[in-house]
Amino acid sequence: MSIFFTLTAFIVALGILITFHEFGHYLVARWNGVKVLRFSVGFGQPVFRRRLGKDQTEWVVAAIPLGGYVKMLDENEGKVEKKDLPRAFNRQSVGRRFAIVAAGPLANFLLAIVIYWFMFVLGVEGIKPMLGPAVPDTPVARANFEQGETIVRIQNEPVESWQDARWTLLRYTVERSDTVTVETVDQSGAINWRQLDLSGIHPDELDGNVLGVIGFSIYQPEIKPVIAEVMSGGAGERAGMRAGDEILAVDNRDVYSWIEFVPEVQKNPGRALVLDVLRGDRIITLTVTPDSVVENGQTVGRIGIMPEIDQSLFEAMRVTVTYPVGEAVMIAMNKTWETTVLTLSMLSKMITGDVSWKNVSGPISIADYAGQSAQMGLASYLAFLALISVSLGVLNLLPIPILDGGHLMYYVIEMIKGSPVSEKAMLIGQKIGLLMLFTLMTFAIYNDIHRLATG
Repeated sequence: MSIFFTLTAFIVALGILITFHEFGHYLVARWNGVKVLRFSVGFGQPVFRRRLGKDQTEWVVAAIPLGGYVKMLDENEGKVEKKDLPRAFNRQSVGRRFAIVAAGPLANFLLAIVIYWFMFVLGVEGIKPMLGPAVPDTPVARANFEQGETIVRIQNEPVESWQDARWTLLRYTVERSDTVTVETVDQSGAINWRQLDLSGIHPDELDGNVLGVIGFSIYQPEIKPVIAEVMSGGAGERAGMRAGDEILAVDNRDVYSWIEFVPEVQKNPGRALVLDVLRGDRIITLTVTPDSVVENGQTVGRIGIMPEIDQSLFEAMRVTVTYPVGEAVMIAMNKTWETTVLTLSMLSKMITGDVSWKNVSGPISIADYAGQSAQMGLASYLAFLALISVSLGVLNLLPIPILDGGHLMYYVIEMIKGSPVSEKAMLIGQKIGLLMLFTLMTFAIYNDIHRLATG
């Protein structure tokens, strides 16, 4: 995946999220009669600008796409002509100012709802939640789940795909639930209920691999050790292997599937292997010496052959989950709410020390996620946009001075005491807010660099 593709996906995502956020401020400001001087996507030197409308609002796209702002007429920021005083932001009631500031984060939540609704109406593709072998010494293994079972519900919540299972288990793990009830159906149609003990799983252990840490693996349809293609110039071609050959044994050890055969090759780079091969109606013996290649810092064997795959087996594992238009609205709202609650829960646990700050991602990681999701297809990219939109909404509502949430906090205090917060208090708050954001950004960038360094 090229750096250009990743940057493009990242910039497009930021552009959409920032535009929606700032348009929330802009629209509610206009509804309340406030004059908007500038609408900017990005900071720094403008690369595009145009004045539009009766108020000649300046619409700007700036060079640094890491934020944006809506500049409103305000006596605290410059001289205001007498005729425009009723349209100044600072002259509005505290309720109107509250609505204008809150509109930005709320626009991000609305965007997430719209994206989820669109996805649920068109259909979300996923993988059937059918179980592979349980990872040894994990909660799944101890609960005696069996290969071939399909998850139907977790704590009475329907599960249609592995994505659903992962999301639900992540929520319950972060909430530190001791046990969850998992309903499965086996290949004969029998229904089973098992208690999955999550008490020993700490949120810090998840690190993106929720299913693996808990002990679930995804069922893999059996691929027979039959060769479909032999790569030119590879070790397989040099050994005389042909398309259609079926591998029966490696060094006198029987193999019954491609998954059994591959590790034998990978763990023996440069070492001759004796293969029993069925070719037509006769068994022949071939000797192949795997080439040595480096993958993820390790030397492994490779012989340059591809398996014969029955695509119908894998198609049977795919599911497409769709909902009627009306029902999709409620499900999208519920999904946005669950994501918001989970985000707040993770933040609170970081503050209390229950979750490590290594989970905070900076711009480099977010750009990487943007590129990966875009490469996986429109549905994955939209899901990424919805998740980041919720995160942006939550972050901006935090009661940190200089963020929207900080201003809302001041307005709540003003409502209670009947007068605005003093300039001195606001100045102190601004310094505290800058320090908090600087600290958060330091953690985020450190984590990004650490992820790059460690892979």
